Amino acid sequence: MTTTTAPSSALPAAQSRLRLGLLAGLVLVAALTLLVAEIDQAIANFFRTQGVTNNPLEYPLTAVLIGLIANGLLRVTGLYNTVKPGVRTELFLKIGLVLLGAKISLGDLMKTGAGGLVQAVIMVISVFFFTWWLAGKLKLSPTLKAVMASAVSVCGVSAAIAAAGSVMAKKEEVTYITALVILTALPLMIVLPVLASAMGLPPTVAGAWFGGNIDTTAAVVGAGTIYGAEAQTVASVVKLSQNVFIGFVAFALALYFALVVEKNAGQKPSPKLIWQRFPKFVIGFVLVSLLVSIGAISAPLAKELDTLTKWAFALAFVCIGIDFAPGAVRQMGWKPVLVYLGATVFNTLLALVVASVIFGTMGLGKV
Repeated sequence: MTTTTAPSSALPAAQSRLRLGLLAGLVLVAALTLLVAEIDQAIANFFRTQGVTNNPLEYPLTAVLIGLIANGLLRVTGLYNTVKPGVRTELFLKIGLVLLGAKISLGDLMKTGAGGLVQAVIMVISVFFFTWWLAGKLKLSPTLKAVMASAVSVCGVSAAIAAAGSVMAKKEEVTYITALVILTALPLMIVLPVLASAMGLPPTVAGAWFGGNIDTTAAVVGAGTIYGAEAQTVASVVKLSQNVFIGFVAFALALYFALVVEKNAGQKPSPKLIWQRFPKFVIGFVLVSLLVSIGAISAPLAKELDTLTKWAFALAFVCIGIDFAPGAVRQMGWKPVLVYLGATVFNTLLALVVASVIFGTMGLGKV
């Protein structure tokens, strides 16, 4: 009996194709990300002509759409598998999440004043657990629950990405929630200032309402700008207070999933297993945040790192679009939309009550 072996040149040839695919994929993702930047700038210029200084659509949605278009073209031309090695979604996400720590200084907690901090604690805890409960009632997957609850309660897209990394959520789940966050934030940016004006809310209360409810920073600033300078300042401060909780939520989710969700029946997770399961980017995020807080990273450098964060996330969202599997979204159905809308309504009403009490009745809204 004779056996045949692969030619000795087969393995090097496969490795060569893999390297070429990696390079081609990285070049393609980089080129598409530059295109996203140009489109994002054009959209921002349009809104600026309408008197809105911050682009409420934000770049993640644009990046995903461009990635989806590339996805279709690559599959039609038969080049998808060739460039797939260079589509490094997780790598770009983790880089962005570590750099995101430069935007979160622990000293900012003190600068926001008692009002912003108290409201942030109430809103993050209440909205997170309400969303988690509602998602459980409609039987959403644990990972989708985690991503959605983090997005609605903390700060939209950034929190969704951090939560996804902590619980190893599917790319389709991140894409789904990102689209819901951005598409919901735009009408809220326009409607809430109108409602606040109709109710005669003081600028501090209105700003706190916008900051505690709208899920993207750009739309928060936009709503505040529409209402007035004082409302804009308070809205930004309140949103910043909630942003600080990204690391805490990601850390808690990582532990919960390691100890509860993914624990084998009758098996107690060991410290080694928890460490292996724990997303290391959380440590990088906290470390960068601490360096900013103690002044080891200067304000100009932190600003540069913030720019790099946006580029890393843009690269990641282009990759998510290229990786996207429409079948996975169809399987999720409309239940996530119902949960998200229900959580948004709860968030809107609770934020109004909390802002009215803290920034109105109690007068803690001086920033």
